[in-house]
Amino acid sequence: EVQLVESGGGLVQPGGSLRLSCAASGDTFRPYCMGWFRQVPGKEREGVAALRTAGGNTYYPDSVKGRFTISRDSAKNTIALQMSSLRPEDTAMYYCVAGVNIASCANIVAMRPGFGYWGQGIQVTVSS
Repeated sequence: EVQLVESGGGLVQPGGSLRLSCAASGDTFRPYCMGWFRQVPGKEREGVAALRTAGGNTYYPDSVKGRFTISRDSAKNTIALQMSSLRPEDTAMYYCVAGVNIASCANIVAMRPGFGYWGQGIQVTVSS
């Protein structure tokens, strides 16, 4: 029913910038929150940004604060992740998630993978 599609990934040099976007299908879909997680092989999925769609509150882990910015695009169910000052350790598969209730969003904004709709992921590689 609901599909999330990430775009904007690719290869970037250290110190560079990249902008990811995530679009949720369906104009009637109004997630309580949306977020971005990343994962590298052998490690668990890690939250990097989240946003409550109602109030626009944003959440970041210390590892990306000041470098990553999550925001809503023109549509309420579309978000972007602006990444700057990228580091090789930012290399990962990035996933967009949409939380549909209070419980799932409590996890998502706390950078814990929660129940919701997940995109297929998009690769971000930071390398010289």
